Amino acid sequence: MKKILTPMNGFSKLSKFEKIDLIVKNYFSDSEIAKAQFKKFWHSDEAVQKTIDEFSENTLTNFIFPMGVVPNVLLNGELLCVPMVIEESSVVAASARSANFWLTRGGFNSEVISTTKVGQVHFIWNGEPSKMIQFFEKVKSTLLTTTKALSENMEKRGGGITHFSIIDKTHEEVGYFQLLLEFETCNAMGANFINSILEVVGRNFKELVMSAEEFNDAEKDLQIIMAILSNYTPNCRVRTFVECPIEDLNDPSLGMSASEFAEKFARAIRISKIDITRATTHNKGIFNGIDAVAVATGNDYRAIEACGHAYASRDGQYRGLSDISLANGKFRFSLEIPMALGTVGGLTSLHPLSRLSLDLLGQPTAAELMSIVATIGLAQNFAAIRSLVTSGIQKGHMKMHLMNIMNHLEANTNEREAAKKYFENEVISFKAVREFVADLRNYE
Repeated sequence: MKKILTPMNGFSKLSKFEKIDLIVKNYFSDSEIAKAQFKKFWHSDEAVQKTIDEFSENTLTNFIFPMGVVPNVLLNGELLCVPMVIEESSVVAASARSANFWLTRGGFNSEVISTTKVGQVHFIWNGEPSKMIQFFEKVKSTLLTTTKALSENMEKRGGGITHFSIIDKTHEEVGYFQLLLEFETCNAMGANFINSILEVVGRNFKELVMSAEEFNDAEKDLQIIMAILSNYTPNCRVRTFVECPIEDLNDPSLGMSASEFAEKFARAIRISKIDITRATTHNKGIFNGIDAVAVATGNDYRAIEACGHAYASRDGQYRGLSDISLANGKFRFSLEIPMALGTVGGLTSLHPLSRLSLDLLGQPTAAELMSIVATIGLAQNFAAIRSLVTSGIQKGHMKMHLMNIMNHLEANTNEREAAKKYFENEVISFKAVREFVADLRNYE
């Protein structure tokens, strides 16, 4: 490892070429190979590459992930082809298997429960809490008026501030209050809109407190800690589900009766509600599907995950997010989850492939996209639980992973075909595949 003796001052002000030259000089033993690798993944269209460079800071190149699709997703009676960006082939394959399974059993059903988003102004004020609450009620309308210039366009589209209140948190932290605002942001995720509103509210609220006649000098000392949206949006929530008579679950690949499969499947879901170690992996599988569609459509999968995991812990214990019911001879598998998505603004509008993904989906509204994303999360979860309670997760996963192993071993076409045929009925592991390829090469 090279030792960098001096800091790289002013790095962000360098051109991309200068950044690369400095990086390869200081961090790579073969600077020419490193430089060529960075440039190899630049987009051939300079205008597109410039747009991509400006998505982030200190960009050197593009990190490419595969974009695949899940066809035959029957959602609310409409047949969709859903894009996914993920490096794990088994996730796309599993979602596609679920889509095909439910295609002949009524498909997926989904409804958006609410699209409310939340922001907070956190502040410290030392005084009698009831006095602050009374003051807030007095100036509330004034504060809302100060946001009109920022909210005007959103209000024309049917959005804006939908609720405004104060919360007394002084029993948890001395002097701690919140101004809580709820928003409707229509087809935008709305982060910049919300944060701009909150900063204006916080600044103007502080000024109103400082000039208030009912406060003494000590009470006029209000400290704004921060003004920021919350990624926990439990009231921006979607529900999606599949259901059919239990006997309709019959499928030769199950290796058991439909009723036995349904009960075993239900037990797996109940275990995810009880055991945190299982719940974590259970929910990771759901987000395998959700994240892949979020990335494909230019949405913030990190915010979605943070919110989803917080929601999974809402009763004080982290639990699996999906639910199961076997009542009245029906199998009903569902997922209710909060997520804040957008179909306009940000990367959804700027990234060429995000725009293409939204075109592929028929230019959905943000609410429609919530249903699509949650549906793929449920599809992925169904496929994972089905595998776990029947053949086991590794059989399908490693079969999809075989080509990655072959790429690692730099296998040629003949070796790939031979390996695919040989491992149809054999346990796949890196060691087994490596030995198989070695035997082929020694034989040749």
